[in-house]
Amino acid sequence: MFVVGTAGHVDHGKSTLIQALTGINPDRLREEKSRGMTIELGFAWLELPSGGEISIVDVPGHERFIKNMLMGAGGVDVALLVVAADEGVMPQTREHVAILDLLGIETGVVVMTKKDLVDQDWLDLVTLDVHESLEGTSLEHAEVVAVSAENGDGLDELRLVLDNLIGSLPPHQSTGHPRLPVDRSFTISGFGAVVTGTLADGSLKTGQEVEILPSGLKARIRSLQVHEESFDQVGPGTRLAVNLSGIDHADIQRGDLITNVNWLETSTAFDATFRVIRDAPRPVRHNHKVTLFVGTREVPATIRVLEGDQITAGNSGWVQLRTQEHVPVVRGDSFVVRDTENTLGGGQVLATNAPRRKRNDTENISRLKTIASGSNEDITFNALTGIEPATLPQISGASSSNMSEVEKAVTVLASEGRVKRLGEDASYVVSTSGWERFTNLAVETLSKFHKSYPLRQGMPLQDFRGQLKLKTAPFNAVSDALKSDEIIATNEATVRIHYYCPVLSEAQASEASGYLNLIAEDRYSPSTEHPVNIEILRYLAERGDVVWISGDIVYPADTYEEMESKIIASGSDGQEVTITSVRELFGSSRKYTLAVLEHMDSKGLTRRTGDVRFVR
Repeated sequence: MFVVGTAGHVDHGKSTLIQALTGINPDRLREEKSRGMTIELGFAWLELPSGGEISIVDVPGHERFIKNMLMGAGGVDVALLVVAADEGVMPQTREHVAILDLLGIETGVVVMTKKDLVDQDWLDLVTLDVHESLEGTSLEHAEVVAVSAENGDGLDELRLVLDNLIGSLPPHQSTGHPRLPVDRSFTISGFGAVVTGTLADGSLKTGQEVEILPSGLKARIRSLQVHEESFDQVGPGTRLAVNLSGIDHADIQRGDLITNVNWLETSTAFDATFRVIRDAPRPVRHNHKVTLFVGTREVPATIRVLEGDQITAGNSGWVQLRTQEHVPVVRGDSFVVRDTENTLGGGQVLATNAPRRKRNDTENISRLKTIASGSNEDITFNALTGIEPATLPQISGASSSNMSEVEKAVTVLASEGRVKRLGEDASYVVSTSGWERFTNLAVETLSKFHKSYPLRQGMPLQDFRGQLKLKTAPFNAVSDALKSDEIIATNEATVRIHYYCPVLSEAQASEASGYLNLIAEDRYSPSTEHPVNIEILRYLAERGDVVWISGDIVYPADTYEEMESKIIASGSDGQEVTITSVRELFGSSRKYTLAVLEHMDSKGLTRRTGDVRFVR
């Protein structure tokens, strides 16, 4: 299915035209009907002569409601530019055309309304003015159709023109990830939360769990409706209403995005191409404060000009937009920016979650040019380097490519030696240079640790993960690969450089031997005096010579194992284990007995219930 969107100056008859074409009044609000002026987005649908059906989005034309117009312009396949024959091209006509041009809407028709109010000579003059106004824009080749909504003259011709335009459009492509920018959120008694929008990419189906971004809230699709008819599944390009369960409509706002769970990471900075419109009242300067419109979202932002200090009217450049709120965008998304009451320009997202770029840097500019016009492998590689290590779905989201494209690109990149697959199931990908950085960081981090603590078996795994600044899943993949490459070695709790093995000096070995003899003198109640260096004691514990069960109580390993075994045997067949029973076993004080039992509790060998314990 395809979506047709109106555009044009206020009072040029957009809503009247839609009602004449479809029989549906797109103005929903009482105020709109009483004032005869569209304020909010309106919706209708039309069956074409060929039998196909299209959705229609009607936008307000008044300059005060340009923000609402921008909310409805995204997701439009065909523009219906409305110009009143008795007035011709007006300021909002030009601004709407500029917005359609920035959004890359290349298919459209100009509808000259109020044909019945002018003669043919005037109509020809206005038509010439329209063609001149559209020169150099995405709609410069649009056909002009003159109509009268009052008497129906020209409406059949318009339906045929729309039918031909829709028939010429290629089918919507799907990346596999549905994205529904929300333009309305409301509730229906007995049904709950309902949202509407135009589905970009992927498909939605009833019963599916979805995520609402940027909030991250989850919901489930109860039902789907297109033009008041229920469907089990809908595809990209469809104008639809979604009934959601598990969430209140107040928790979903215009500008939110409905999508698959756990694939899209919102951004507060993205790199982009940028073009300033010809009629912009001022250039776009570095650090220009603007309002960003993307999808149906409106958010304050700052433009960082990456090449030069400004971009002048009619010219293009490379920018980074930094937003005050999280925005869910992917590569290829079109956007528009305004400041005060003027549309300045817009462009396309190139890289999401972008780090702060160095300005006027040839390497950065070259990278952006590659993303803008490079091969599938180049696009995948550049998306990867901003988020590595990453899974294929994460790369798909960052590059706005479908999974098949990403899989093919990664296979080629791996064969060329530009990327490396990580993890037991090779689910993570990292660039070769990125892998070198991880390797160097791992060796540097562990070398410093071994130098500071030469007697320790290794660095705690969680501390090591913190130094690599990785979440658990990617850390495990990196760690597995580092072990496979014999860079590191690990046990349950620590990590070390693969070849590293702590060794006591002769003096330290003598000190350790003396301490082991000391705590062996009274096996079940070892001395709590520790005339030994704390690092030597830790070394003995990590090597397994002793069991350090509390701050000052350390047992020889064989003694502790014996005690643990006897305590477990005493509690067989469900017998209670008490402090008294354990004291009787070993003739030790309450202090030692309680420390041993609490240590067994922590290991999960015993379960405490009140003052007694049971062997698990």
